[in-house]
Amino acid sequence: MKVFLAVALVVSSVSAGLLPAPVGYARPYGFAAPLAAPLAPVAVARPAFAVARPAIAPYAVAKVAPVEDYDPNPQYSYAYDIQDALTGDSKSQQESRSGDVVQGSYSLVEPDGTRRVVEYTADPHNGFNAVVHKEPLGAVVKAVAPVAAYH
Repeated sequence: MKVFLAVALVVSSVSAGLLPAPVGYARPYGFAAPLAAPLAPVAVARPAFAVARPAIAPYAVAKVAPVEDYDPNPQYSYAYDIQDALTGDSKSQQESRSGDVVQGSYSLVEPDGTRRVVEYTADPHNGFNAVVHKEPLGAVVKAVAPVAAYH
């Protein structure tokens, strides 16, 4: 099949005048010679112009001014508490920092109805340490009936 397509392509190209006929062979019967000679390549003149580029010093390094307001003993404290009765969202967090020591805790209600409480500390000597507690809530979580499967 591939050979037939290749031969058909060559024969049609010769018939259309795109390729010269092999020496000693005439055009196939029923195909006329092309009406016009093949087009000669056309040269396109392009304008010559130069682009001026700004002179840039190689490896230019910007000098950075030292930070004047560096605090060697940073301190902060923050907290938030969210109790949304409409959605049931209940979470809180508090954290404080004194120098390189950070202490804090956060809590949230898990999908199983318990409250997760995480207390954490971080310092250069011990790294980050967290203790996780689970507390049951007073509300009883109702189980959802399974959906019947279609067979």
